[in-house]
Amino acid sequence: MTHSTSVVVERRVAASPGRVWESITDLRNMPRVLSSVERVEVLTEGGFAVGTRWRETRRMMGRSATEEMTVTVCEPPDRYVTVADSHGMHYVCEIALVPDGPAVAATVTTLRMTFTARPAHDRAPGLLTRLVSRLGARAVARALAKDLNEIRRAVESRG
Repeated sequence: MTHSTSVVVERRVAASPGRVWESITDLRNMPRVLSSVERVEVLTEGGFAVGTRWRETRRMMGRSATEEMTVTVCEPPDRYVTVADSHGMHYVCEIALVPDGPAVAATVTTLRMTFTARPAHDRAPGLLTRLVSRLGARAVARALAKDLNEIRRAVESRG
């Protein structure tokens, strides 16, 4: 049986979905927006789309870790999905933007991040699975909330 854990966090941003989308897909500026991201190395050419890959070095729980992310779904300016495989785990992160009112005129957008972790292979849950579940889920939720707060600040300050 495969055990997976999901965490969902959302924030309202005083900006249109288009402005929020520009910020969250600007990979090269990510270290300036997110304090936990130390470095981003974009591995593909062209704009943000299905197949875009990057290596992200992030400080979490006092340690730096580098993960390679791949975009598997890209529906501007509504949502995108990335996947990463690391240390025997498969991670899926969906970022969705929901406009308050008609999308063209919306001045407030709900930014929702859903993060799911499961073992990459059918086996007993490992350390990372246990970390993400129960107490770890709270730590992941705090980290995601911090990211969304920093995105909101960056987008709203450019307003």
